[in-house]
Amino acid sequence: MLVTAQNTSTLLKTQRPDLDPVTGAASALYNGQLQNSQPLTNIQATPTSAAGNAQADNINAAFAKTRVLLQASVPETAATQGTATQAFKDYMDTPVAQRIREQFLKGMGLTEDDVKAMPPEKQQAINDKISDLMQHTEALKHAESARHTQEEQV
Repeated sequence: MLVTAQNTSTLLKTQRPDLDPVTGAASALYNGQLQNSQPLTNIQATPTSAAGNAQADNINAAFAKTRVLLQASVPETAATQGTATQAFKDYMDTPVAQRIREQFLKGMGLTEDDVKAMPPEKQQAINDKISDLMQHTEALKHAESARHTQEEQV
């Protein structure tokens, strides 16, 4: 009995059937599931190897697309992260009273220019509401700190 073993490329199925073909191929490549990879230039074109070539071409194309997408998305992420970080720092640098005022006006759909254009009575009414909101916020902070103090003592 003569047994021959061919050295061929095999692609194991991914464990996740919910992956689309591009993600599945990239996952297979990253997880090392592509076994015995060989250059395709030495393989003769037969019906069975043509299917293998098409499959290998699809895998290579998916891997190339994934690399291009990953390389293209890195600068955008870095730029967004820098912008978001700067926006957060700017927000935290503003005084609490100003943040409360901006949130209140935004909730009412107003801007500072709108408030300045109002008659003095309406401006005073808005300022009184904002002042009440700040006092309420401070009262909540004090109540919260008192509750934490009581919990620590118990």
